[in-house]
Amino acid sequence: MSWANELEELRKREALAEQMGGEGKVARQHGRGKMDARARLAALTDEGSFREIGKIAGKGHYDENGDLAGVTPAPFLFGKATVNGRPIVATADDFTIRGGAADAGISRKMVQAEKMAHELKLPIIRMIDGTGGGGSVKTLEQIGATYIPAVPGWSDVVENLDTVPVVALALGPTAGLGAARTVASHYSIMVRGLSQLFAAGPAVVDGLGESYKGSDDHATAKEELGGVDIHTRNGVVDDEVASEAEAFARARHFLNFMPEHVGQLARRADPIDPVYRREEALLNLVPRDDKQVYSMRRCMEMVLDQGTVFEIGRNWGRAAITALARLDGYPVAVVASDPSYLGGSWEAKTSEKVERFVKLADQFRLPIVHLVDNPGFMIGREAEMAGTIRYGVQAMNAIYKATVPLASIVLRRAYGIAGSAMSNADRFQYRYCWPSGDWGSLPIAGGLEVAYKSELEAADDPAALLKEIKARLDKVTSPFRSAERFNVEDIIDPRDTRPLLCEFAQLAWRKLEAER
Repeated sequence: MSWANELEELRKREALAEQMGGEGKVARQHGRGKMDARARLAALTDEGSFREIGKIAGKGHYDENGDLAGVTPAPFLFGKATVNGRPIVATADDFTIRGGAADAGISRKMVQAEKMAHELKLPIIRMIDGTGGGGSVKTLEQIGATYIPAVPGWSDVVENLDTVPVVALALGPTAGLGAARTVASHYSIMVRGLSQLFAAGPAVVDGLGESYKGSDDHATAKEELGGVDIHTRNGVVDDEVASEAEAFARARHFLNFMPEHVGQLARRADPIDPVYRREEALLNLVPRDDKQVYSMRRCMEMVLDQGTVFEIGRNWGRAAITALARLDGYPVAVVASDPSYLGGSWEAKTSEKVERFVKLADQFRLPIVHLVDNPGFMIGREAEMAGTIRYGVQAMNAIYKATVPLASIVLRRAYGIAGSAMSNADRFQYRYCWPSGDWGSLPIAGGLEVAYKSELEAADDPAALLKEIKARLDKVTSPFRSAERFNVEDIIDPRDTRPLLCEFAQLAWRKLEAER
């Protein structure tokens, strides 16, 4: 006996699933400038590689004879796919079906997607649009009762953070559990004008008595409550992009630097840049006037493999630049001071950003390169109110706990506790310093008049004496005096920075491969 009838029903159910929320709701999704869930999965993954799991899950509707009349698909899609030829788990919320809110099947599908990722050791990409599995008030009436909230399978989400690379793309208004799933990732993205993120949306917030400018306009209200300008500046989300296509490209690029799971090493790319490239412009990069700034990003382009710098978190914690890049094809994690913002001083958000990034590098075994020009932790009342020292020490602790190889290049300043957080001083210091180096327990300019207060007060010409003292100390603070005492290992020609960092990368990856 043939099973043709059953196969025909399967094809019918699959066709109904492909209609998602129906022609009208899909058109409305497109009318908002948003791709639908199935188009997103096709655009994100390698062509033809997505194999859906649980496609016909949802709620069937039956006529009086018990025959299938229609299907409301589960508003969550997932399956196995490849990105850059490597296997992943890809998921997408379907906003065309009840705004992506929970139904009888979505929580089980979500749990299975997360389990698939950590049990098979596959990176997971979440494309989140809506509540992303959160409930709705209507659900309570349908159930006939309320319930104490719980998130089925959240332990799987937590386990994935310890096991595999997790990428989250917020591709629409993202609230409740959807917001939580966005944040529970190693790399997250919002799309300007398309994405908002909040614990609860404007209507719920208004209901609690808080309103804000523009709340009569729902789109404006969502932006003001949880738009890109809020969450990519406070560190809740890593990066913003201008389009969904750019979000997909950045997700793919991020995974290109990552191993597929903890315990595997990331892949080396074919070298594209000469190891011994020496940039003449490095000689004049750091100005002699210590109050002048320069472009650290320009330095990164000159010493790292050209065209490989992938910056993460550009708009928050801005006194430090964090980026993935390559040296002689080897992937590395880069932390770099940015003297153009707060002079490079680490405030609370910068310290939080450094801590998180160093932990990411250590977890996925990426050697760290630290380009240092740090005048210390930010000082002043606002810095104290923000708890800067606590966040700063946590960043320093992350650097000391990291077990991957780390190389530091001191371009200019390294002062105080923050300056000492450039590397773990209790391990071998793979460190080079430029002749422009300037370091100490505190900047001389900030302590000179205090240290010599009595002498200056007794002097006939305090200004002349201050100038004389400064001239003497300028000689004492020469980086070559430090090198005499082996307080710094080597002072180098800045043009040698790239060849020496490539040598570090080769030795670091030799060590990591031996560990494996």
